[in-house]
Amino acid sequence: MSESLTLTINTPSPNFDLIDIFDRRVNLKDYRGKKVLVAFFRHAGCPFCNIRVHRLQKRHAEFKALGLEMIFFFESEAKVLKSHAFHIDVNPIPLIADPEKVWYTKYGIESSGMKSAISHATTFFQTVIQAKMKGLPVHMMEGKESIKTIPAEFLLDEKGMVKKVHYAKNLTDRMKLETIAEFANS
Repeated sequence: MSESLTLTINTPSPNFDLIDIFDRRVNLKDYRGKKVLVAFFRHAGCPFCNIRVHRLQKRHAEFKALGLEMIFFFESEAKVLKSHAFHIDVNPIPLIADPEKVWYTKYGIESSGMKSAISHATTFFQTVIQAKMKGLPVHMMEGKESIKTIPAEFLLDEKGMVKKVHYAKNLTDRMKLETIAEFANS
């Protein structure tokens, strides 16, 4: 289990000023006045994460029309993310490579071998089949990626305050899309 602090509701989100894999500057302060979903995923070949990205990407235009922006973090290096058309097609959503897990630590992203092992033992094969059927990437980890990383998602208000937090209990546990839509629409 990670020793990181976890973010709590009604606190300021840690600000970042980074370059995404599309060579664009992504400064969280530039999103003031908009609601934001900040999502932390595992590695570029993780079927659990790529299915989630696929689902969020399909709702991108709807969420954006409601005033909600999305920013995605992966623990993979940019070159790994760029090696598959799926991640390139995430554009215009910023996709940030954080192989050193600097921002994973600042946002309190959990590392749990137990949660990962249980998810892999109970749902991995079904998830791989779903991902493959959608043409999503599924491959082994590269570099500093970790099988223990547990995803998390955060909804920020127009002032950059954390309004909803979802630290996953397992690799299929994510914030409900309806919750995100309701937040965007509020």
